[in-house]
Amino acid sequence: MYSVGDRFPSFSMQSVESDNRINTLELLLGEWTVMYFYPKDFTFICPTEIAAMDALHNDADVIGISGDNEYCKLAWKEQNDAIRNIKHILAADSGLTLGRELGIVNEDEGVHYRATYIIDPDNIIQHVSVNALDTGRNADETLRTLLALKSGGLTGCSWQTGDDFVG
Repeated sequence: MYSVGDRFPSFSMQSVESDNRINTLELLLGEWTVMYFYPKDFTFICPTEIAAMDALHNDADVIGISGDNEYCKLAWKEQNDAIRNIKHILAADSGLTLGRELGIVNEDEGVHYRATYIIDPDNIIQHVSVNALDTGRNADETLRTLLALKSGGLTGCSWQTGDDFVG
């Protein structure tokens, strides 16, 4: 499994942009990126995470990825009020190619685990977490971790923007 300090692998996949245009997404360099993987479109936990992760789009490029194709994502966005107006990209890891390379696929279920990566502007993984399929993530903690990483100092366990650094 790719971990902290590893270079995030190159990829190319179809995506649905915030304006619902279908596009080809390739790894974005030069920006902080939060890339999160979720099991399936048209499920119950996933839209709660997608809606919550949208709050991070002002602080990083945000990309949500599942194995469902781009047309499924587009139909889901158009039908689901919780994710209809999200500002970030949903991408299609059809075939689970990137997920398998990262080591985050539940092979018995044929889906991604709930994995989250924070990638710095040099394409280096600075944070990774992986949840079980039935356990949603906390986007507020992902944002706190992102801002702590971007701060450039030693941050305590409950550090918030504006807090003093440790040491």
